[in-house]
Amino acid sequence: MRKYQLIAGLALCLATTAEAQAFRAENGVRVTPAAGGFEVLGDAGWGARGRWCAAADYAQRVLGARSADRVYVAQGRAPGLGQRNPVLFTLDPTGLQPRSVLLVGSSLTQAGYTLSAGHAYRFCADARISNR
Repeated sequence: MRKYQLIAGLALCLATTAEAQAFRAENGVRVTPAAGGFEVLGDAGWGARGRWCAAADYAQRVLGARSADRVYVAQGRAPGLGQRNPVLFTLDPTGLQPRSVLLVGSSLTQAGYTLSAGHAYRFCADARISNR
């Protein structure tokens, strides 16, 4: 019995630690540190603009990125599928082929898409307007 209590306590401790590391962007989207960058979780109904907002908010407030620093999609998600699947972002372009974002909606599908942190953070205005 004691063994099961120890395992349950350890599992609770690990879950609490992981949750404590989660960052909630100003639009309510969760961001967590991940190998190779940081993951922007489900978009809370904000779509691609909301994910870019959350990525920029995290990059600036947690990682200390400046407005001119680039934020890159490190690992995208399949287009049209898994809209709630996390997208991996990074500030490090190593191994990526950077490409400009032309259509924000499709920018989360392939690694290498990039926006400046300042440009991406402007998408957070959507959340500020709707929260009035």
